[in-house]
Amino acid sequence: MNITLCIATYRRPLQLTALLTDVAHQVHHPDEVVVVDNDAEGSARRVVDRWRGTHPPFPVRYDIQPVQNIALTRNRTVELASGDWLAFIDDDERAPRDWLLQLMITAMRLKADGVLGPVIPLVPNNAPAWIRRGRFYDWARMRTGTEIPLNRLRFGNVLLRASLLRDSPLPFDPAYGLTGGEDGDLLARLRQHGARILWCDEAFVEEPIEPSRLHLAWLLRRSLRGGQDFARHTLAGRYGPATLSRRLMLFLRSCTQMSLAGVLALICLPLGSHRSAYWLLKASANLGKLSTLWGWHYREYERVAS
Repeated sequence: MNITLCIATYRRPLQLTALLTDVAHQVHHPDEVVVVDNDAEGSARRVVDRWRGTHPPFPVRYDIQPVQNIALTRNRTVELASGDWLAFIDDDERAPRDWLLQLMITAMRLKADGVLGPVIPLVPNNAPAWIRRGRFYDWARMRTGTEIPLNRLRFGNVLLRASLLRDSPLPFDPAYGLTGGEDGDLLARLRQHGARILWCDEAFVEEPIEPSRLHLAWLLRRSLRGGQDFARHTLAGRYGPATLSRRLMLFLRSCTQMSLAGVLALICLPLGSHRSAYWLLKASANLGKLSTLWGWHYREYERVAS
């Protein structure tokens, strides 16, 4: 398998250095690494140049995508990649030595068009106790070979057949460039066109949780954005035809679940902050779904534009 590893980055020099070190220590190296910097000032160039000076076991290509847009940045990695398979990993993640090998084995053994693996959060020991108990950063895991449900398709740890992305000049929709959700949108479209996207539980990566994310406000915003992603994908027909009845059901269900979650958040408060926060996040997610219906989108990636 000829594999290009694609990395979109923005002002994370220490994390990018650590990730490139992990990639160099893989049991099976990628055939090339493509790093596209979404910082117009090119802050990642020094990292890449310094890394090239260590003579890594693979070529590293670097480019700048100056317009603030995560979808355009991912699209540029695809444009630069020459591999028959494309692996994607986030710039703040860490990859164990057999990560890429496990993705490859699953793709070949099960004849998959795409393979996703888990992202395991590393919550620091000094995080608030309610955050450690709540496990708010965890993603659901599945048995290897499981076809992934549409609403759990995401990037951060994925291997895809390159031809699936090269069929379109803009595989990632730039409309999601400041909000996020471009990954789920792409993968859902690929599934609609018959791609087999399976899970590999052995191909995990780790994500150290930054201190700026260890508070309720960040969790509420991320949950709200997740609800918006779900609603946008639903209304775009990614989970089935966006009929009037489906839209009405989305509205009614979101209203009911938001109200119920708000009540449960109050009821559970005496039982522990982590239980109350769980229901607050559910309420925030459903508020996100409703807000999409009147056209408001939380732009998570716009806040770093200054």
